[in-house]
Amino acid sequence: MNAICKLMLSGASAAAMLVTGCASNTASSSSGTHDVTQTATPTITATSTGAQNGAKIVTLADADSGAKIFYTVDGSTPTTSSPVYNTPFLVARTETINAVALVTADRQSEVATQTITLTIPSGTLVWSDEFDQASTANVSPSSSTWTYDTGAGGWGNSELETYCAAASSTSPCSSSSPNAYVSTDGNLHIEALNPSSGVYTSARMKTTGLFSFQYGRAEVRAKLPVGQGLWPAFWLLGNNYGAQGWPAGGELDVMEHIDAQSPDWVAGSIHGTGFDGSTDYYLTSGDSVAEWHTYGMIWQKGSVSFYVDNPANIYATYSASSYTASGQRWPFDNGQSAFMLLNLAVGGSWPGNPDSSTVFPAEMLVDYVRIYTNTDDN
Repeated sequence: MNAICKLMLSGASAAAMLVTGCASNTASSSSGTHDVTQTATPTITATSTGAQNGAKIVTLADADSGAKIFYTVDGSTPTTSSPVYNTPFLVARTETINAVALVTADRQSEVATQTITLTIPSGTLVWSDEFDQASTANVSPSSSTWTYDTGAGGWGNSELETYCAAASSTSPCSSSSPNAYVSTDGNLHIEALNPSSGVYTSARMKTTGLFSFQYGRAEVRAKLPVGQGLWPAFWLLGNNYGAQGWPAGGELDVMEHIDAQSPDWVAGSIHGTGFDGSTDYYLTSGDSVAEWHTYGMIWQKGSVSFYVDNPANIYATYSASSYTASGQRWPFDNGQSAFMLLNLAVGGSWPGNPDSSTVFPAEMLVDYVRIYTNTDDN
């Protein structure tokens, strides 16, 4: 029976499942022996499409629609504590990917494995959205990269906006006044609108289900709106956010901005179970986030750093070794990739609400989003 991998159970708890070598179709437990029925082995597909300069984008799939795929990228054997696959992820260094599909406690697959061997120099651009387009009219952002959070409800921060998908015509959204579009100027426009008294619309774009990455240097070049109650951001959430919730899945805030101040500033932050970390960066006096600036993050094993305009201009570094107290859990090195978000919130518990000084439409312009390799990626 060596074609079927054993699944060892601790008692009857599925949470303690561990995939082991391929030797038997039964698994023992404290309550007896469980027959293990084999389901389809996941497929691992690595393609250059969408990646750059030798990097790959990996997709995992399983023929059984009811299966969860657990995977690792370090060659270790997947368990039910491993990341659950839900979004294609970037590979820009040598990795051995192992994946197993689980339907029920007694129904699992063999382990699929694939080694991707890459040696890409540090500082190499491996993924980007440049927001270029050849049309003579505005177009929606690429649906192969971006999807949308939609609706109202405060989004956990008592915000006022209704988020709209690109070209949505569901009231109060309007397809004739979209909140997210790529213009002929080669920039992404995220617009917060005030179509009627007390009504605000905007956009929250995300790559969940479409693209994610772990480790690398990520940056956005953007012009930000300045005004009371406006809250532009470029940030990341772990792919396991949906299953684990916030903040267990981990949050990395590359750039957030509120208010009009002098000198102007942005914040870089991290959030995980039992901890928060945030640092403000102040621009040179007379400079403004309303001008073009690059906001970046260097994500390496064991640390996350933030910079403005130049990767050498690091203004904050957070290390896993600083978050080891009881109740704290560093979520950024668990083999789980993260997806990206770009949004412009209106009002809420942090910035406060707009007032008579706030100008609408308010617009966040994005020239590009890019991901580069790190020195320690390989």
